[in-house]
Amino acid sequence: MGHAGLQLVMAMDAILKNLSARCALGELDKRRADLWFVTVDPAHVRPALAHLRDNEGFTHLVLLTAVDWMEEGRFQLTYLLHNRAAALDVGLRCFIDRETATMESIHDMWATAATYQRELKEMFGIDFPGSPGVDDEFILEGWAEIPPYRRDFDTLAYAEATYTNRPGRASEDPEEYMQRKLYPEGA
Repeated sequence: MGHAGLQLVMAMDAILKNLSARCALGELDKRRADLWFVTVDPAHVRPALAHLRDNEGFTHLVLLTAVDWMEEGRFQLTYLLHNRAAALDVGLRCFIDRETATMESIHDMWATAATYQRELKEMFGIDFPGSPGVDDEFILEGWAEIPPYRRDFDTLAYAEATYTNRPGRASEDPEEYMQRKLYPEGA
């Protein structure tokens, strides 16, 4: 690692040290010198985000996204923040219960959060009470199924029940199709 990389790591270490003085930090994942992810308890997300924004220069909410850990019965929420002046990114991760998927809204901290939260409500069923428009249809007009990004949503069954094959088109099994393409000699 060069001098610039070492400076980034030192800056990130200082940021996490300051953050850990305000809340307990969980697992740390250092993806690059300038991109680290840290896990916090859901109750600490808001104060941690406020600290990073107000004291550490992370003024841009890059994204808010979710991962469905169905087998573990929980969702992972990731808040990715960017510090433009220092060229650093920090991701805060937290886990919430999958069956009672609710998280505090941060739309008052970053207006763009309302859009992310609205998308997560529609696609995963994660609620953000008080977030503007969170209960309004976003992309899926008239959707009556379980949220489609939940891993227990059966995409194939939905497609077979909703769409019909056009005459003259053959439907291929993707695995068999790729094997024929990659190994035409049957290897």
